Amino acid sequence: MSLFDLSGKVAIVTGSSRGIGRAIAERFAEHGARVVISSRKAADCDEVVAAIDGRHGPGTSIAVPANISSREDLQRLVDTTLEVFGKVDILVCNAASNRHYGPMSTLGDDAFRKILENNVIANHWLIQLVAPGMCRARDGSIIVLSSIAGLRGQSMIGAYGISKAADMQLVRNLAVEFGPSNVRVNSIAPGVIRTRFAQTLVEDESVRAQVEDHSPLRRFGEPDDVAGVAVFLASAAGRYVAGQTLVVDGGGSIA
Repeated sequence: MSLFDLSGKVAIVTGSSRGIGRAIAERFAEHGARVVISSRKAADCDEVVAAIDGRHGPGTSIAVPANISSREDLQRLVDTTLEVFGKVDILVCNAASNRHYGPMSTLGDDAFRKILENNVIANHWLIQLVAPGMCRARDGSIIVLSSIAGLRGQSMIGAYGISKAADMQLVRNLAVEFGPSNVRVNSIAPGVIRTRFAQTLVEDESVRAQVEDHSPLRRFGEPDDVAGVAVFLASAAGRYVAGQTLVVDGGGSIA
């Protein structure tokens, strides 16, 4: 058996209608998992399901639209997954938001609160819903998408960075809590990945110059660069990794 085989596994991936989330869902399916596609817009989810099922066969994936800011939506997401597939083996908390691009001094309370609710509290809610089943099964992998923005000071995405630093600590706490039940909790901290979500950064000439001039790999990341790490953490290849944040930034944070 391949260390990266996900046959028989069921994965929920939030924010999987595009970008990093979609790449993770597609690679999970490629490695044998059945995948639940979830984001706010039903049509976008359906498009991804059609693409995945077209490649890997009907029933490989289902669409369950959900707004991560709604506990009711997240409950429905998990309930539907259990109804259709019977279990949840892998959870990827990828959906996030950033409602402020600018210095902390111009950040309003409502925007700050929403960033923390969507990027930290919503992850906590969803993990609370799936972790008991994983613990009973004594098997599971939970992956939270963090960011290198949570590893260093930020001048323009400070609130986002705060939320992503909190995600790293959330992962450490839950790894300690769930580890005795053989449930692994880890996070991935990407650098600037070429997605619509990071479009502002990709188009920022100062960011581009920093990446292209100083990053060892001299380029922005692509969604598949992150998806491969997610497959590792979700599979037997990552079975002894717990409570870690794996930085995927082309070496930019060490240069």
